[in-house]
Amino acid sequence: MTPSASVPTGSGPAISGGTVTDRLVEANGQYAAAFADPGMDARPVLRVAVVACMDARLDLHAALGLNLGDCHTIRNAGGVVTDDVIRSLTISQRALGTRSVVLIHHTGCGLETLTEEFRHDLEMEVGQRPAWAVEAFRDVEQDVRQSMQRVRTSPFLLHTDDVRGFVFDVKTGLLSETDPA
Repeated sequence: MTPSASVPTGSGPAISGGTVTDRLVEANGQYAAAFADPGMDARPVLRVAVVACMDARLDLHAALGLNLGDCHTIRNAGGVVTDDVIRSLTISQRALGTRSVVLIHHTGCGLETLTEEFRHDLEMEVGQRPAWAVEAFRDVEQDVRQSMQRVRTSPFLLHTDDVRGFVFDVKTGLLSETDPA
């Protein structure tokens, strides 16, 4: 395994560099050359934190009509609410003023194809069992409900009255709200 995969031919803007990381660093140089400090605070303008899957098909800002500075975005595999997500939400609320939490899972999630057996396979391969759970699921809406419940019952979060969950359809781009009941 290499630390940075080779850049596929024909992808993205014409940038020299042999790896994806090289391409990203070069693109950052171009970005920085035209960058102007927007003068923003770290506090999100809309006082909302969005927890979503890391799936590359989800362009959250475009899908939700968000601009830079509008929200905190917390992403992981599946968009599941783990201890680390609670940590980030706690900091977001207590230190940076967010009040609303939006949870977004999606159709066709890779976690629907995994099981906790994944951890066992890793243990057999590397000789150490991961300390984290895979958080695999079969029913995306039920997993959204579970995530909403984890947020709503966390003793660390100040604002749990505006927690809503959605499933993003990767074929249509539409969100459907999940009933918490």
